[in-house]
Amino acid sequence: MGIESLLVFLIIGAVAGWLAGQLVKGYGFGLIGNIVVGIVGALIAGWLFPAIGISLGSGIVAAIIHATIGAVILLVLLRLVKQA
Repeated sequence: MGIESLLVFLIIGAVAGWLAGQLVKGYGFGLIGNIVVGIVGALIAGWLFPAIGISLGSGIVAAIIHATIGAVILLVLLRLVKQA
């Protein structure tokens, strides 16, 4: 993985984590927290979407949407576990 790929990977994670934080909790988690939430969300969505037959296409916008949906799923699950 080149430095450009790593930079894009981190930017997509940060944007997706920030968007998910805005949608679920109403605030972000800081830069590192947003990156972690976005990357884990992308992993969740990367596993879940093909299993149920959903494809969002390719490109940076699709990657951000993909990671954001996965991050929202992650944050909702964490909120449910925390309340239980």
